Amino acid sequence: MRYLPHTGEDIAAMLGTVGLTDLDDLFAAVPADCRFGGELNLPGAMSEWALEDHVGGLATRMAVSPEYALFLGAGSYDHYIPATVSSLLGRSEFVTSYTPYQPEMLQGTLQGIYEYQTLTTRLLGMDVATASHYDGATALAEALLMAVRITGRKKAALSRAIHPHYRQVVRTYFAPTGYELLEIPFLETGLTDLGFLDGVQDLAAVAVQSPNFFGCIEDVQAAADCAHSGGALMVSCFTEALAFGLLKSPGSQGADIVAGEGQSLGIPRSFGGPALGMLASRKPFMRNLPGRLVGKTKDRDGKRGFVLTLSTREQHIRREKATSNICSNNSLNALAAAMYMASVGGMGIRELASLNHDKAEYLKNALKDAGCALRFSGPTFNEFVVGFPGGFDAGHRRLMDRKIVAGLPLGAHYPELADYGLICVTETCGREGMDRLVREVTA
Repeated sequence: MRYLPHTGEDIAAMLGTVGLTDLDDLFAAVPADCRFGGELNLPGAMSEWALEDHVGGLATRMAVSPEYALFLGAGSYDHYIPATVSSLLGRSEFVTSYTPYQPEMLQGTLQGIYEYQTLTTRLLGMDVATASHYDGATALAEALLMAVRITGRKKAALSRAIHPHYRQVVRTYFAPTGYELLEIPFLETGLTDLGFLDGVQDLAAVAVQSPNFFGCIEDVQAAADCAHSGGALMVSCFTEALAFGLLKSPGSQGADIVAGEGQSLGIPRSFGGPALGMLASRKPFMRNLPGRLVGKTKDRDGKRGFVLTLSTREQHIRREKATSNICSNNSLNALAAAMYMASVGGMGIRELASLNHDKAEYLKNALKDAGCALRFSGPTFNEFVVGFPGGFDAGHRRLMDRKIVAGLPLGAHYPELADYGLICVTETCGREGMDRLVREVTA
């Protein structure tokens, strides 16, 4: 959407409508000593063409400019977005719509959410899904609180191989509740040590991410069996939704609740946001899902219509009965994901997932042959943990100078992995860039 500033006449007309004479009058309620009284030190106005050249020049100074080879994932992934998504999503009826309080006026918005729910449940192998969560981390926290409500137990366990930011958000959610959180260690294989749970009693949930933060593919069925044997719910989470084009869906492996990040489904990285929290569950737990659930019905004339079947937010029901007081309407991002899934299709998602996997395997094996150390030996999806000769941090800094962003150093999140980093490969990575990384690592 282009920026078209208001003219002086536009501003004067709007001020006249509200009975004011000056823009400063709009801020009269703000104490004078809290208002900036000087002139902003801004450069002079530019023509539209000069401004575009200036902004383009600024973009080339950033480490995400096209001349950089980018191998950074860790929960946010670079994927090609079909032109259909960008074109349709930019339509004003989608961009400007908000909370569907009046179904008779907002059938399009409600249908968009319904289609998203349908596609999400198919991708994740679940029965019902909602569309009102900020990102994968908050979706996971909501899933664990949901498990506490369902089971009546006050303790949850989550794998240390879950994204560290997700675990931090869960701790923040749980801090004022008094509920107990246990962290399950990971093995030398990079997989969750389910044996740690032997003898642990009264768990509400066991949460495991697959592919996990290290890119390793977990045995979700084994985790579900472990959770269910103790009467707990299995919460499966993810950061890369495209993985389920190749891997079995969490629902087919015994997951009761699935939470994760949908940014890969047609949403650009945009320096860290916005994101899409995906949350789905089995039907018996439907009334404990936070957010909105849109359903399909018929009006009195027999025509198809869409309504808010469930909306357990404090704006709709009493606050003390709400399942969540901080989830919001995320329907534009959900609509982007629905458009992406519909545009790419089931076979397309499978082909993309295979391409991501195969490219990552190509780079992984090339780095191994070049003398780099792979920390974990098990199957991975599109990320893997690797060590560079001379240490990952030093190699990472050197590669940045050569316009290669070689993944994420892991020392800040896992001190025991201080010599390693997490490298990601998606379909956007070309063979030339991967070969250049290998050459520079060993130079």
